[in-house]
Amino acid sequence: MPAKSKAQQMAAGAALAAKRGEKKKSELKGASKSMEKSMTESELEELASGKRKGKPQHASDD
Repeated sequence: MPAKSKAQQMAAGAALAAKRGEKKKSELKGASKSMEKSMTESELEELASGKRKGKPQHASDD
């Protein structure tokens, strides 16, 4: 399931970096913090991958 917005994709990338040990978990905030705890590395990879072009900055709540 690819990210629906740039913000979601960036949060997944930050969570993935923390899960891999490339970033301190204490530096995470908000969505990326909860993503790191609740998702597997492969789920985060899938969410963070893909193109950002054409995605909205924030997804609507529809």
